[in-house]
Amino acid sequence: MNKNDVLNSLNPEIVAKFRTAIEIGKWENGERLTDEQRQTCMQAVMIWEHEYLPVHERTGYIEKPKDDKGNTVGAECDVEHEHHYPNVRDEGVVKFR
Repeated sequence: MNKNDVLNSLNPEIVAKFRTAIEIGKWENGERLTDEQRQTCMQAVMIWEHEYLPVHERTGYIEKPKDDKGNTVGAECDVEHEHHYPNVRDEGVVKFR
């Protein structure tokens, strides 16, 4: 699946279910996630978040600290660069079963 296929197959409800499964390590029916399922869910959640959520609401967001003068430390690096997050190629990255 490419990035657009993933985005077209997800909605907020599915993403919420994936997040819960990742957090507790189980599906709603109590079945444990495999390592591969956990990785696939995490990729899907991150792709969806990158498309639909503001930066500060995404998984893994770390607020940049301020120095003594109130300047943002690391402000010269914009997290919106494609090489930062999620760095997904368009072909065959996520495999749904």
